[in-house]
Amino acid sequence: MSSNALHVPVMLQRCLDMLAPALARPGAVVVDCTLGLGGHSEALLRDFPEARLIALDRDPSALRLAGERLAPYGDRATLVHAVYDELPEVLDRLGVPRVQGILFDLGVSSMQLDEAERGFAYAQDVPLDMRMDQTTGVSAAEVLNTYPPGELVRILRAYGEEKFAKKIVDAVVRERAKEPFTNSARLVELIRAALPQAAKRTGGNPAKRTFQALRIEVNGELAVLEQAIPAAVGTLAVGGRIAVLSYHSLEDRLVKQVFAAGARNTAPPGLPVVPEQYQPRLKLLTRGAELPTEEEIAENRRAAPARFRGAERIREEVGP
Repeated sequence: MSSNALHVPVMLQRCLDMLAPALARPGAVVVDCTLGLGGHSEALLRDFPEARLIALDRDPSALRLAGERLAPYGDRATLVHAVYDELPEVLDRLGVPRVQGILFDLGVSSMQLDEAERGFAYAQDVPLDMRMDQTTGVSAAEVLNTYPPGELVRILRAYGEEKFAKKIVDAVVRERAKEPFTNSARLVELIRAALPQAAKRTGGNPAKRTFQALRIEVNGELAVLEQAIPAAVGTLAVGGRIAVLSYHSLEDRLVKQVFAAGARNTAPPGLPVVPEQYQPRLKLLTRGAELPTEEEIAENRRAAPARFRGAERIREEVGP
C-alpha cells in the first residue's frame, strides 16, 4: 500500500498556516522532526516551493516509504535516520546553522498503528514489540517480562496515568512466572480481568493506558522529547516558527512548559529596565492548546486527541 493511501495528516492546514510566515522567503529551511509517512512534509514542499526540507525519523520503514512519496521533489528534501533530539547534530552535519520552521507530529505514526507486526495495536493479537526503530532497543515484551514490579508500576502510573497500575502489575508478575508474555491478546485479557467492573465501563479499551505506557517506555519518548523541544527552539532563526502536535497530556505539558519558559522574561524582580539577556526569546502563537475541528475528527478519527501549539523565535540568546 502506498504511503499516500495510509496517511491522513492531522491538522494539516493549521500546521501550514502556522509556519507560512517563516517559510515564504527564498532559501528557508523547514525541519519535519517526525517524518512518518510524509504527509506533512509533502504539503510543506508543495506549498512553499522556495523552501528546503530536512526530515527526521527513527523508523527505517517510514523513511523508505516517505522517500518514495517525496522523490518528485528531488534534492529539496533531505531525509535522515535520526531521533528528533539529535536535530542539532543533524543540522551541524548538514552545515545548516539556523532553520526557519520546525514541525513535530508526536506519537505513533499511522503506519506503525496499521502494521500488525509492529505491536502497537491492542485491538489485534500481535507480537508485543512497540519499537519505533526495530533495529535497536528492548521490546514491550522484554519490559513486561524482565522489569521489577515496582518499576512496572511506576511506568504505568507515570506514562499511562493508570490508576490501577498495582493491580495490573500484580497480575502481570503472576502470569509471567508461568509463561513469558509474547503477544498482545494475553495482556489485554489480563488487564480486563484485573480492573474493577466500573473502570471498564468508561474511557474506551481498558488496555489503552497500559499500551501507551509501554510504548513510551520502549521508545524513551518523554525523555527524548524533554531534550528535543528546547534543542529545536535553539536551532530556530529569529523570525522562525515551531509547531507541535501532541496526543496526550504528558507530551502537551512538556511542550507547554518549554514554550512558556521561552516566552517569559527572566529578570530579577525590581529592575527598572529589563536588560536584553533577560528578555523573552519566544512569542506564543496559540492561546493554550488548539484542538482539531469536529469536521476533521469526523474525517480522521486519529486527530481526536491532538493538541496543537505554536511559537515564534523573537530574540537570539544573549549572554550576561
